[in-house]
Amino acid sequence: MRGGHPQPEHTNPEHALPGDSAAGLTSVVVGGGISGLLAARGLAKAGIAVTVLEAGDSWGGCVGSHEVGGLELDSGAESFATRSTAVADLARDLGLGDNIVAPHPGGAWVQLPDGPQELPKTGVLGIPANPWDPEVRRSLGFAGSLRASLDRCLPASLGTSAEVTSVSSLVSARMGKRVLERLVAPVVGGVHSADPALLDVDMVAPGLRAALRKHGSLAAAVASQRAAGSGQTASGQNGSGAAKAGSAVGGLKGGMNTLVSALVAELRSQGVALVSGARVDSITRTENGWQATAAGTKYDAGRLVVALDGPAAVGLLEESLPELSALRPAAGPLVSLVTLVVDVPELDRRPRGTGILVAPQTEGIEAKALTHATAKWDWLAEEAGPGTHVLRLSYGRGEGADAPESAAALDDDALFEAALRDASTLLTVPIVREDVLDWDVVRWAGALPFAAVGHKQRVAEVRRICAEAEGLSVVGGWLAGNGLAAVVADTSTQIDAVL
Repeated sequence: MRGGHPQPEHTNPEHALPGDSAAGLTSVVVGGGISGLLAARGLAKAGIAVTVLEAGDSWGGCVGSHEVGGLELDSGAESFATRSTAVADLARDLGLGDNIVAPHPGGAWVQLPDGPQELPKTGVLGIPANPWDPEVRRSLGFAGSLRASLDRCLPASLGTSAEVTSVSSLVSARMGKRVLERLVAPVVGGVHSADPALLDVDMVAPGLRAALRKHGSLAAAVASQRAAGSGQTASGQNGSGAAKAGSAVGGLKGGMNTLVSALVAELRSQGVALVSGARVDSITRTENGWQATAAGTKYDAGRLVVALDGPAAVGLLEESLPELSALRPAAGPLVSLVTLVVDVPELDRRPRGTGILVAPQTEGIEAKALTHATAKWDWLAEEAGPGTHVLRLSYGRGEGADAPESAAALDDDALFEAALRDASTLLTVPIVREDVLDWDVVRWAGALPFAAVGHKQRVAEVRRICAEAEGLSVVGGWLAGNGLAAVVADTSTQIDAVL
């Protein structure tokens, strides 16, 4: 990945654990992604001396940046869900409140095998709140909307009585196969890079089944969740009316990567030791707490926070906590993002709103989603200037061990050529190599947590085991759920609990 944040100097290991904190305590955070930085922030505010050990040379994990075509762009997460105020509150705490922005109200589209349709606006994971909404009916057809509407006649126990269930099992049982294939699969594939048959609905849509039991139907449950999350826009103002699909998110002027820059700056001001290029090789329990070893240097701590992906976290902790071995989660899918900066004035008309999701059964398109970033974010359109556009195409779906090799595994040049073809098809505007001012490929291997069916129960067991190990906390997306909103809220909760 090119570009990125200004990197901290490597900290002298002899001074990695400042010992004169207010509480006389020390802590080591393993992992410098967003959850690790947030954990360090919470501990430092409590007067605990903190060292963060990061294997790579940049901070923030999936909230990164790169320079493409002279523009500083997000290389990973470029928005946050507004279903909670967690991210917006954090941004305000870091002095970025005035930079919180809502996306352009153009709405998102979905590419179906028989052509593109506007994505219905009142949905959760693509599940419609009203099967007879005109946008829903255009996607499903009369028969599909009729089948989906039977949801209101079914007992609330259908889809909620089992302890665990997949997204596809819940949706197909209550609303039918057409809703699953034409609305839910494109959204789940675009957001979670996974087949809905493999995902635990309680992890990717927390509270949805509980709302179904309360309100009696899946449509009513979706409507209640949408209503709960639509009281405010990204800027904090009261909203009204039905927002377009894809608008239940917020962003930051300058990109989500500015959140990481502000976090890193605050941590340095608090005296937190940020050690990059320090891959932790082992973790052991000691008489006084825990010890992490990175490149031959040992770091002792009264409190250890492991903020890594699931397989890596279990791999480091299972020697001290053998019970974790059986709870190792599957690795997330490889996701490749192709960013194109193009000079194509025809795109000024935003032919597909803020972007387009691709139904898995659509032939001839390898991308799972395209974000028209300059159509989505007005601040970026101003920076790029008229006629210049930023397109982000995402490749890679987690579809099980027997699935064919993903397009995400193609080399950079092959992905670039695929991106040109896909962007031209999805946006209905020819885009050729000569139109490209600059481009880049960023790959995220296992960065998106894979919330397989039963994952919620495994998370509960992991947390029980770690809670019984004094001085240990484990945080990250594999436990919190996918997305910045989930990670920010959960990390704060976990650190507050041990303080």
